[in-house]
Amino acid sequence: QVQLVESGGGLVQAGGSLRLSCAASGRTFSSYAMGWFRQAPGKEREFVARIRWSGVGTNYADPVKGRFTISRDNAKNTVYLQMNSLKPEDTAVYYCAPVDGTRPLGSWGQGTQVTVSS
Repeated sequence: QVQLVESGGGLVQAGGSLRLSCAASGRTFSSYAMGWFRQAPGKEREFVARIRWSGVGTNYADPVKGRFTISRDNAKNTVYLQMNSLKPEDTAVYYCAPVDGTRPLGSWGQGTQVTVSS
């Protein structure tokens, strides 16, 4: 089972950027497609982006297309989410997880809070 630790969140003004990291433990990390999800207050957790195990092939939710970029470094067991042109509606706790398509697998990490001020 893969264990996950998200980091890199913070408070940023609208239009700013943040880079999230997700460090995974377990030798099978490189076998999984990985995804980022987010949960805003009072809302359900939603899919944000995913990347195939090879690092080639990505998918994004419509609200983040053109602004967010997912990447991974299998040698470091880490997946990243570069977030540019942030909007207040991007405010949420962000989580990573192994995925099957856009369906998360396994348990969640503690997440990292992203707050975008207007």
